[in-house]
Amino acid sequence: MSSSSQLYRAAMLSGPEKLAAATSLVNKLTQDLSSSTLLSHQRDAALEELKIYGRDPRNADPIFTKDGIEMLTRHAFDSSSSTTSRNALRCLCNALYLKAETRQFFVDLGYEAKVCNKLKNDSPDDEFLVSRLLLLTTYDTDIKLERLIDEYQLADSMTKHLERHAEQLNDEKPTTDPMHIMALTETVKLLFNITFHCKEKASSLTQAIPHIVTLLCKGLYQVSKPLDPPIGPLVNALINLDLGAKDVQSSLCPSTKPTILSDRLISLLNQSKTAYQDEELENAVAPLLAAIRVLYAHAPQDVQVSIRQKLLPTEDDRNEVLGSSSSLPSWLLKNSTNAMAPKLRETIPILLFDLSDKDASKFIENVGYGFASGFLFNQNIPIPENASKAIRGDAGSSERPINPVTGQFLDSERHADVPEMTDAEKEREAEKLFVLFQRLQANGVISVENPIRTAVEQGRFEELPDDYQEDVD
Repeated sequence: MSSSSQLYRAAMLSGPEKLAAATSLVNKLTQDLSSSTLLSHQRDAALEELKIYGRDPRNADPIFTKDGIEMLTRHAFDSSSSTTSRNALRCLCNALYLKAETRQFFVDLGYEAKVCNKLKNDSPDDEFLVSRLLLLTTYDTDIKLERLIDEYQLADSMTKHLERHAEQLNDEKPTTDPMHIMALTETVKLLFNITFHCKEKASSLTQAIPHIVTLLCKGLYQVSKPLDPPIGPLVNALINLDLGAKDVQSSLCPSTKPTILSDRLISLLNQSKTAYQDEELENAVAPLLAAIRVLYAHAPQDVQVSIRQKLLPTEDDRNEVLGSSSSLPSWLLKNSTNAMAPKLRETIPILLFDLSDKDASKFIENVGYGFASGFLFNQNIPIPENASKAIRGDAGSSERPINPVTGQFLDSERHADVPEMTDAEKEREAEKLFVLFQRLQANGVISVENPIRTAVEQGRFEELPDDYQEDVD
């Protein structure tokens, strides 16, 4: 039977037949470790077939046991054949992905040195498989990432892979080799997890920053959505790195074009406005905003000015109530209250507050009291006493007064063409409010003083006599 026919037959098996076939293969490959009973091509064919069975854990139990994981690990890292090693690695990656408990099985085998040593290979196949394997072990295990970095040069190997990917970029042609893209994606995903779970060793990956910037700003990738891999993972990789390190500033903000990275990130944000639905915004766009925020914190003044100009409301935005136009700043404001995207809803105000120099007055001036008040309250930041007064544009911009609540120019506001309320109508509305506040206080909903009662006591409320008649022209 040919190899392709055997694999097709394996894909069709299920139930007891599949379990029997998987058990037989695991036993055969385990015995081969001590007696070398299989020829090279037979061993590779057995691993290929086992990979088919391992794609679905049902009726493939022997693969996911301690013994099964040990057998695959030994073939992956003790074999002298690169083909055998990669076939076993594919089975191993599938197992660790599908069954969480197998990750600790693998870590307990103590193969850290051999794993990191294989990652030193220039092969994109090995980079992809080993990076994916390590990435999976960062979940639900007690793996010691510090040891992998300090003793086995994990960070150095990852940086060299990113450097290789950056050097292979072609300014005119997009990167289309799927294995190169998958390898790059797994490496930057692993980088993010290391810097997240092992923050004390994040500095060991600082030298990867220039390569990440190059890949982000100069790489051409054919993607269906702006933050599809490898772009989204490259953005995420920046979040936990030290962008303030002196020796990477020339890469982040080169003298020839200091806004190259900030422009790229904001361009991705602008493209994402229409590319993602609410349910996708959480995982796709929230990390992008976090990366922009980290860059802004360490960027020189001219880059910060450029970011503010692109993300804060402009004069054109203020011709309407803020958040009403189709601009990027309006999109940010609208999504700062998006109940369907809680991470995004939290990230946007933090970024806009940073762009306002973390000053409450500037924040209210920039986004309007309506958008600013909730964030300031939640962060226990005192609201300025003059927050309700009309404000004016920033220095150098229009001096037209601005509605502090809506952020709109006062002279652009449109008022409904309705007749002014009569004194009798005003009194009736005041009575309704009085009764409403009394009920709310009685139910324990609020504990503030009734404003109508206060107005009466202070002489600011005049009750009309029973024989009062409205003057009619």
